[in-house]
Amino acid sequence: MGMTKGDVMGMGTSKEASMSRQVGMSSGQVGHLYIQTNETRNAIIHYRRSANGEITEVERTATGGAGSGVFKPISGQESAPNAFEGAGSVILSADRKLLFTTNGGDNSISSFAVGEDGRLTLLDVCASGNPVEGRSGTAKSLAYSAAKGMLYVLHSFGPDHVRLMSVDGEGKLTARPERYTVNTHDKPNRVSTMVVLSPDEKLVFVGTTFDEPASANPDGSPIIWVRRPGGSLRSIASNAPDPDGLAVFPMREDGTLGTAKFHDAKGGSPFYIAFLHHQPDAFLVGYAVGDGVSMGKIDANGKVTINPPVKIDTSAGQPSELCWLSVSPDDRTVYATNFGYSNVSTYHINGKGLEIAKDPACSKVPGDGTFRALNGVVSSGPSDNWISPDGAYFYQIYGNASKLVGYATRPDGSLEEVTSVAIPYNSPQGLAGF
Repeated sequence: MGMTKGDVMGMGTSKEASMSRQVGMSSGQVGHLYIQTNETRNAIIHYRRSANGEITEVERTATGGAGSGVFKPISGQESAPNAFEGAGSVILSADRKLLFTTNGGDNSISSFAVGEDGRLTLLDVCASGNPVEGRSGTAKSLAYSAAKGMLYVLHSFGPDHVRLMSVDGEGKLTARPERYTVNTHDKPNRVSTMVVLSPDEKLVFVGTTFDEPASANPDGSPIIWVRRPGGSLRSIASNAPDPDGLAVFPMREDGTLGTAKFHDAKGGSPFYIAFLHHQPDAFLVGYAVGDGVSMGKIDANGKVTINPPVKIDTSAGQPSELCWLSVSPDDRTVYATNFGYSNVSTYHINGKGLEIAKDPACSKVPGDGTFRALNGVVSSGPSDNWISPDGAYFYQIYGNASKLVGYATRPDGSLEEVTSVAIPYNSPQGLAGF
């Protein structure tokens, strides 16, 4: 078999290295990138990542489970991007030997072995333990503790939002009986978004988006304002205004969880949580309705505090649905995806906290014109993102445009498109790589 274009680009010639230094923040590295199609017959697409940031499809490996397809369970829309309304549906173990993915359609999880060449071998498929109600399940986000041999599986709908799975040395999955909720006594139907472990694995963070499932407009888009008894309007966005949008569970020695504490996330719909690489007590929160990013801290006693969000320009319409974050390896730049605006904004982390770097950091990527975000703006629905380990390249899903786009990063926070590949329409979720 002859060399493909991707093979040639992946050889890392001095010319390519020079080009990469000129375009990106550093010389690029060859690596791998993975996305789930979330089709009703779900599969992982494996891309080879060249030194100049270009990605080339290598293979598609069936997960053995079902995705939700283009159907969006959280809103009931027949076809819309970001079906999961979550993040972290495809993850790698820290040693890069295992890959896990959710299968949102049937509430199952798949595990894969990752070969030295990045190729995947399916190891196991296991149901999360939550039944599928209606047309699709809602398993959406994963976190993994190798030390505990435990996988944490988050679902959009409760009451059993978090379920656990044991993972043995061969990657075999075993569903466990434990179940945990982010509901409260007066909010029995909350919608969660993302599960994340603190770096010391003492705490498990769960983000939320709605305090109750959204009803739908005639076009299927969610309605986030409801009329209460007495006639007043109230947002169903979590933490807007009730100060309880971030759930934090203590992790026990055996990997099971204690009782959650609920924290004021300082903004509406605390969707995404990202810990800094070199400050394990510091984390960031991205808000679907709060239109910005905030920084939080965990003190020596495990107390969590969060600053008010630093907001982007929302003149294009509110909310921006700033829902996904990537942090550069040097902890200097934050890349924030705006689902409603079809673009990305960036922040710099300075000695005092966060400041806007570039808003927006790239041009808007148009979709096919069929999808409107919560703000009414026609959007391509960008969702999960990922930054390369050297910080040189940033990758973004645009589901309604059927594109996965790669950008070279620049020190000022701006992004320059360097690669684009076609992906399935509306359905894809999750990005992980090395």
